[in-house]
Amino acid sequence: MISRIDLRGSAFPEGGIDRDLLPRADFDVEAALEKVRPICEDVKHRGTAALIHYAEKFDGVVIDRVRVSAEALKRALAELDPKVRAALEESIRRARIVHREQRRTDHTTQVVPGGTVTERWVPVDRVGLYVPGGRSVYPSSVIMNVVPAQEAGVGSMAVASPAQAEFGGLPHPTILAACELLGIDEVYAAGGATAVAMFAYGTEECRPATMVTGPGNIYVAAAKRLLKGRIGIDAEAGPTEIAILADATADPVHVAADLISQAEHDPLAAAVLVTDSLDLAEAVEKELAVQVAASKHVEDRIAPALAGRQSGIVLVDGIDQGLAVVDAYAAEHLEIQTENAAAVAARVRNAGAIFVGAFAPVSLGDYAAGSNHVLPTGGCACHSSGLSVQSFLRGIHVVDYTREALAEVAATVVTLADAEDLPAHGAAVRARFDWTVPGS
Repeated sequence: MISRIDLRGSAFPEGGIDRDLLPRADFDVEAALEKVRPICEDVKHRGTAALIHYAEKFDGVVIDRVRVSAEALKRALAELDPKVRAALEESIRRARIVHREQRRTDHTTQVVPGGTVTERWVPVDRVGLYVPGGRSVYPSSVIMNVVPAQEAGVGSMAVASPAQAEFGGLPHPTILAACELLGIDEVYAAGGATAVAMFAYGTEECRPATMVTGPGNIYVAAAKRLLKGRIGIDAEAGPTEIAILADATADPVHVAADLISQAEHDPLAAAVLVTDSLDLAEAVEKELAVQVAASKHVEDRIAPALAGRQSGIVLVDGIDQGLAVVDAYAAEHLEIQTENAAAVAARVRNAGAIFVGAFAPVSLGDYAAGSNHVLPTGGCACHSSGLSVQSFLRGIHVVDYTREALAEVAATVVTLADAEDLPAHGAAVRARFDWTVPGS
């Protein structure tokens, strides 16, 4: 059901473990680029007509408009199961608590008397927020995209999610209800690369955005790569990942359940256990057999995900070696189920999000920890962060110098301008004085 990789006795080279030794899903964005390029060009030139065409081609849905009506949004919320509504409201409340604290404040530094540099944090003007559809429904992704954008102060937001034949060409009603709960009245029935292109180029119904965020399949990632530069992106998110660093103190029932929880997303989902305990590894294998048999989505998602090359149990000599492995892997979600879990977690360098101890499963972060679940995948956590308020802010330096403060540093500017053979730079300083700059 799940393979083993035995790294015990291995001497890692200077600089850490070779990442190619670790499980990883095949995710060839470059190959997908050539498939999405003509689609994005079509949306650019034909707008709404192209979106309607691809909704029928890819989603099997005939629609006559892409924007969801205000009536449909209100109806979705009115018909939402009260228990689901209460759960969404609690998830929103917790996400706001965390993300509100992330908002940066402007800061002014006095470099010299009369000379200051202020860093202003300004939100992007308009954001397109993508919410996947297909195998599952993700109202939680509405929350994870919208709440940080709202807390950042973004003035204009639009949500896109694929049209569903089951719901008359609208996105899933729970997604629409979540949008209504959050006050998002601009929602589009558009999926995959077509949604990214819609946000990048605009259509008759949707004006262009300055940024697009949200998880999706390989075609969403490819469209983001293709259109990056024309539109800002958060990341090229791929199939979901969980890595668990565990020792003999971990409960195999918990570990197996957590591996399965991510495997049920997608047949390309990655589930990796890193442990120095052979007993735990064997117990987890037994638990997987029992729990998978009792699960839903086994044949189309869980079984192929666990059996795929992207999943496995990695045996190591100790927690130090285990930390080297998980840092090299740079998981989207990393659980620490060891003795002194908090201390071990504090040593981790690379992860999208870290879940500490037996009572912080990834599922908690997916819905109600208050953290964000839009996270870097495919090893990108070694250089990228998950979605946050900062994702929607730009830092702008505001330089304010008096005549006296400029005069004090004028010779330095002129000297460096001359050193770079850019005399006009120096002349721009000299022009502000009716005398030769001292030292020039």
